[in-house]
Amino acid sequence: MRERTQLDQAIRGYRELENGMRDNVELIGMAEAEGDQGLVVEAENALLKLRELAGQRELESLLSGEADRNDCYMEVNAGAGGTEAQDWAQMLLRMYVRWAEQHGYKVEMLDESRGEEAGIKSSTIQISGMNAYGWLKTESGVHRLVRISPYDSNARRHTSFASISVTPVVDDSIPIEINEKDLKVDVYRASGAGGQHVNKTESAVRFTHIPTGIIVACQQERSQHKNRAKALEMLRAKLYEMELKKREDAAAVIEGQKSDIAWGHQIRSYVLQPYQMVKDNRTGAETSQTAAVLDGDIDMFLQASLASRIKGHVE
Repeated sequence: MRERTQLDQAIRGYRELENGMRDNVELIGMAEAEGDQGLVVEAENALLKLRELAGQRELESLLSGEADRNDCYMEVNAGAGGTEAQDWAQMLLRMYVRWAEQHGYKVEMLDESRGEEAGIKSSTIQISGMNAYGWLKTESGVHRLVRISPYDSNARRHTSFASISVTPVVDDSIPIEINEKDLKVDVYRASGAGGQHVNKTESAVRFTHIPTGIIVACQQERSQHKNRAKALEMLRAKLYEMELKKREDAAAVIEGQKSDIAWGHQIRSYVLQPYQMVKDNRTGAETSQTAAVLDGDIDMFLQASLASRIKGHVE
């Protein structure tokens, strides 16, 4: 049913563009024949909007990867630098939550480790909606912030780092086998706001996958059983994403376009001092509207990165 809905939306979107173009071209012809210049301008503006919509539909058509239509897990981790980096990690988390809400996606907090003074050390959320993974998969990497630190009494400029990791939510149609003997299981008390059971029962669960070193944790539910099931889903997603990256890397080697996404490789810089600029280091896309970006307006970066990654050039 989900695939049927996606195909139906694609076909309906194409027909809307086709009908809109035909109707407005005919309207321009009739308006010119009657000498109604105002109607001509109105129809031309409608065509310009259709052109923008066609560009958006073209980008959406590029979301054809094996897991692009899936929901996704997003992990935010603060880099070295204590409170400053942890505050930056929380700013990034808010940016992605705002973007998701603006696009009608559902956001669910799965795990969070708060900083001692401010911000977060790490956080994991689930973003649910059509093509959530497809849009956000290129956001994995290191994000760099340059600003005057609000935590520095001398008002000096600081550079902070935080990493983003995006993995697809894997459904039962994709078989991922996990051996129990490969898992190290830890249970602990949940932290943060969450009701009377928080910090009273060891309901939170952490899995360490010994062969790969992957660690996942969940403290969302009061029940240890439910947290265990959710953490297992997250681990399956991580292992599946590793396999996807192996395939993508193999294809990139053939095409001579292999890119390294690892700690220390900054994919985007957010400069708030001494000037205002957000620039993507992979595509060259940039804007001086830093406040809007940090409030979730990141579509230009997602579109440029998606076009570059799939088509092999920046549009």
